[in-house]
Amino acid sequence: MTTRGARAAGHGVRGDLFDPHCPTRQLLDRIGTKWTSMAVKTLADAAPDEVRFAELRRRMPGVSQKMLSVTLRSLTRDGLVARRVEPTVPPRVFYRLTGLGLSLEAALAGLRTWAEEHMAEIDRANEAAAQEADEG
Repeated sequence: MTTRGARAAGHGVRGDLFDPHCPTRQLLDRIGTKWTSMAVKTLADAAPDEVRFAELRRRMPGVSQKMLSVTLRSLTRDGLVARRVEPTVPPRVFYRLTGLGLSLEAALAGLRTWAEEHMAEIDRANEAAAQEADEG
C-alpha cells in the first residue's frame, strides 16, 4: 500500500500491516496494550451499561489515573468507546463500548485467553533462556 493507499485505509479500504506507511501499525500499537485490553474487557462486561471513570479504575488493578485517562482518550478518539459527561460539580464522566469496540472485544478475548492459558509455558521458556544466558 502506498502513502495514498494508507490514507485510503481510513475510508473503507483494508490496511496492510507490512506497508511501513499504513496506519494499521499505529492502530495495533494502540489496541495492543494491557490497559486497552483491560479497559475494553471491563466495559464489555458492563455492556450495554456505562461505567464511571472511578469505577473503571477500581476494576483495573494497577492502572494509574493518568494511564487510564490516556487509554480512554485514545479509545474514544478511535471510535471504540463513547464518553458522556454530566455537567455536575465535579463532572460525572461515563464510558461505554461502541459497536466497533464490542467487535474489538471479541478479538482481544481470544488473545487474553491464549495468554492466560500459555503463561506457564512462556515463563518456563524465559527461565530457560535466562539460565542459558547465565551459563554461556
